[in-house]
Amino acid sequence: MGGVMGRVVGVVLEARASAGGRPVRVGVDGVDGAGKTWFADALADALRAAGVTVVRVSVDGFHRPARERYRRGRTSPEGFFLDSYDYAALRREVLEPLGPGGDRRYRTAVFDHRSDEPVDAPQRTAPDDAVLVVDGIFLHRDELADQWDVSLFLDVPFEETFRRMAVRDGCPPDPDDARNRRYVDGQRLYLGSCTPARRATLVVDNSDPAAPVLRTPLPRTDPAP
Repeated sequence: MGGVMGRVVGVVLEARASAGGRPVRVGVDGVDGAGKTWFADALADALRAAGVTVVRVSVDGFHRPARERYRRGRTSPEGFFLDSYDYAALRREVLEPLGPGGDRRYRTAVFDHRSDEPVDAPQRTAPDDAVLVVDGIFLHRDELADQWDVSLFLDVPFEETFRRMAVRDGCPPDPDDARNRRYVDGQRLYLGSCTPARRATLVVDNSDPAAPVLRTPLPRTDPAP
């Protein structure tokens, strides 16, 4: 296996070899439309091909109820950044059970934002040598940044991500369109306050998903204590 995916798999396998007999937690971060789900799925497939048991989770299974997501208003960027996800549940149900000293029992989702209802997902048990692969936005927030053994930030400009999402979701393709303000400005709050390209283990330019480029990481920063 070569190319960017081969190098990412190599980093994950190195982390697994030094994990001391516990699962390794990998986060695949990026703005909406950066290709996180595709990249995380491809990484999971590549790890399975190398004989690794993979636990696949998306942050989308940990939304907050609509009444909480929109409590600052339907167009609020701050609401998008601050209120979209239940990070305490993600830590409790996934990251801490698969972390140091965890009991390995996890759930892949707690809430369905489409139906706006809780999800009664079954509790499963991961083997000690599993690799957890989580995709989602905002994964380098202070609440999560210390939870990853390996983390990626897929760097793609908004002009490209909204072009993709216009095809996928029917949203306006112009990131400066007023209808996109909640999402663009909310993610700018994240990029400015959490600097994910500095917190990530690896930064991947995913502007062309068929030819991703592994960038030299920026100097590392850690979340404030």
